[in-house]
Amino acid sequence: MLEALRVADLQLASIGFRLSVAGAPLCDRLEPGTGLQLHTLAQYAPPARDGIRAHFGLAGPVGVEGVVPGSPAVQAGVRADDTLMAINGTALAPAPAGEASTAQLAALHQQLAALPPTAPIDLTLSRAGRRIAVRVQPVAACFSRYELRIGNSFDARANGELVQITSKYLEAIDGDLLPAVVAHELSHNILRHRERLAAAGAEFGFASGFGRNVGLFRQTEIEADILAVHLLARARYSPHTAARFWREAGPRLMAGIVRSRSHPPLRDRIDLAVSEAARFTRPGAPPAPPPFLAKRNQPLDGDWRKLLPPSAR
Repeated sequence: MLEALRVADLQLASIGFRLSVAGAPLCDRLEPGTGLQLHTLAQYAPPARDGIRAHFGLAGPVGVEGVVPGSPAVQAGVRADDTLMAINGTALAPAPAGEASTAQLAALHQQLAALPPTAPIDLTLSRAGRRIAVRVQPVAACFSRYELRIGNSFDARANGELVQITSKYLEAIDGDLLPAVVAHELSHNILRHRERLAAAGAEFGFASGFGRNVGLFRQTEIEADILAVHLLARARYSPHTAARFWREAGPRLMAGIVRSRSHPPLRDRIDLAVSEAARFTRPGAPPAPPPFLAKRNQPLDGDWRKLLPPSAR
């Protein structure tokens, strides 16, 4: 089970790293892209921690669960099952006691994200009882942490710092389509949608399908649909991946009358993805980023219809 989880975590981390690095020119919040997939002892339930420590060879509270192939971490010689002991000479805090929590992992991401995006990072590792010093030369990447949550339903979300998807996507969706899910959620973070919705007084959850909330949420969903195509193309995925995702997986994801009100109809999402992808297949230079990217620090207006292609208005 632990090895299956490692494979799944690294699959999501690899997609996220590829999109975050390729999308860096579109982001105004950057972090060092290292390709490290970290995990902490504290994120596991207390009764399992002895087994976790033994399985992954943890000599401290933070371990390297995996490294993204071809990433700066690989080039520096970091390996899966290394234990991270210090960052730039500062020792990591001990594992907090108590129930399972990702708080330490989130704090570690913030610590790394606060470093200059392309400045070398000195890591102290423990490997099979030996201390090893490595220097990682990161690349600029969009600010976002990627997390896989075990779950039996389709759920994907972004809160400005985190992109989280459930394991149901990996189990039930063609792996070639997963980048479309991740690109959409990363787009929400790039566009600061969560904080802009909060600033607009939008109501989340069940209430999102009623009143003025509908326009606000549809605007953010359509903007994320459009920007996701640009991220996919920049990361050298097919720009048609989003349209294929909505055609093949959309009917299972878009069920429910309230969800259909707060999110654009499936037909509109397909038309939008097809229209935007077509811009990347025309001769000449790649299309410019969508105009709304320059307005990511401005209030949402809820006017989602202006974003649709003429065929969907």
